[in-house]
Amino acid sequence: MDFSLPLQEATLQLRYKRFLADVVSHAGTDLTLHCPNTGSMKNCAQPGSRIWYWDSANAKRKYPCTWELVEVENQYLACINTQRANGLVVEAINNGVIQELQGYDQLQMEVKYGHEHSRIDILLTHKGPVPRCYVEVKNVTLMAEEGLGLFPDAVTQRGRKHLRELVAMVDQGHRAVLVYCVAHTGIERVAPAWNIDPAYADSLIWAMQSGVEVFAYGADISLTSMALVRRLPVQLNR
Repeated sequence: MDFSLPLQEATLQLRYKRFLADVVSHAGTDLTLHCPNTGSMKNCAQPGSRIWYWDSANAKRKYPCTWELVEVENQYLACINTQRANGLVVEAINNGVIQELQGYDQLQMEVKYGHEHSRIDILLTHKGPVPRCYVEVKNVTLMAEEGLGLFPDAVTQRGRKHLRELVAMVDQGHRAVLVYCVAHTGIERVAPAWNIDPAYADSLIWAMQSGVEVFAYGADISLTSMALVRRLPVQLNR
């Protein structure tokens, strides 16, 4: 996935109101950016961090510039733009990187399903007698310790709802998959965040025991592009 607009460097001053971030551009200009991330962004929004953003040049936008990347611990790159996750997974499926999701004829996105009025991120179908495959994507950017990525970075009732919906699809005879899209170059393995949301962690183990498949894939990230390139281990211990 190539970034369609060039990324520009800045220094983070403050991220606030979830969707806003004040920065100082490389040229010394004060800017307020749109922050496309609804999570806590724990460990990815430290004041003084180097960040990169793009300018839409759209005068109709109240905040024409959008935050994309952040440098973590002065060495790793993380993509805080959660809107990239689904596209990265689709690209990785189409390129054959996610081998576990090959062999389907059709890929659809944002399809309504389930008893709790959800939308599945990716629906894979086949013309033959192959069960449907429901794929939920979660973005991982929280590195709690060297190499360990955690999800979620804040309590998520929505995440538990999605696990329930996936289990229901398994019960109906379909395939259900959760893909952790790891958009952080320092993360080498993924685990549920027991200390942040133990209820989600318990739900994840229940879902896996109920037949939901769980995979994690890590990304290579540069200032021009990013792509999922490697499968990462998922560990469930506390």
